[in-house]
Amino acid sequence: MRRIRAAFAAASIMLAAGLVSCSSAPEPPSITVFAAASLKPAFTEIAERFKTDHPGMAVDFNFAGSSDLATQLTQGAGADVFASANTTQMDKVAQAGLLDGPATPFATNTLVIVTRPGNPEGVRSFADLGRPGLIVVVCQPPVPCGAATRKVADSTGVTLDPLSEESDVTDVLNKVVTGQADAGVVYRTDAINAGDKVDTVEFPQSAEAVNTYPIALISGAPQAGPARAFIDLVTGEAGRKVLDAAGFGKP
Repeated sequence: MRRIRAAFAAASIMLAAGLVSCSSAPEPPSITVFAAASLKPAFTEIAERFKTDHPGMAVDFNFAGSSDLATQLTQGAGADVFASANTTQMDKVAQAGLLDGPATPFATNTLVIVTRPGNPEGVRSFADLGRPGLIVVVCQPPVPCGAATRKVADSTGVTLDPLSEESDVTDVLNKVVTGQADAGVVYRTDAINAGDKVDTVEFPQSAEAVNTYPIALISGAPQAGPARAFIDLVTGEAGRKVLDAAGFGKP
């Protein structure tokens, strides 16, 4: 009986040791990419190509409004790569001394209006967004899509009275998709990604507010080598094909 107890105790110790060993297995190496919310579909696809080219390397994304991402970085958040939806937010990060070299422009994007399917409110132009009773959502002014929307509104003299100003373009799109708003101003790429969940209304004034997207390596990046490889993929031929398919223009 004593031998059985001893054997059982030894087996328990070995099992516990095995569990500890399994739980302390090292995490796979990864790069951390801070990217504008509008880049999510394209960058997620590009990341799959990156992981194929770099077996064992993961990509951790933080998708949000570019102004929020710039604030996080300047307040000490760690990242390897930053991809912004305009140069203004990238400049803020650069001025804080956080970039390892100059940023590289890799894409452009333009604004469109999205409505509920069938466009039941008959929105035909940017001026229609100022109609009384129309429920409109836009991005906050500091966010690149909000800054571009404000630029168009100022140039056209259209007064917007939005239901809400969202922190990123994805939230604007979701308000329209879920029926909480009649119309919203988003990027062309967001409208394409939404498919038949929305109707798209283009307006010529969007040409006055084209956003250029830059990407850069963060100074002191923990995974600088793989991060540079990710940037090269985004700015190279393979990345360009994905970005083209998503609706982004060339820089």
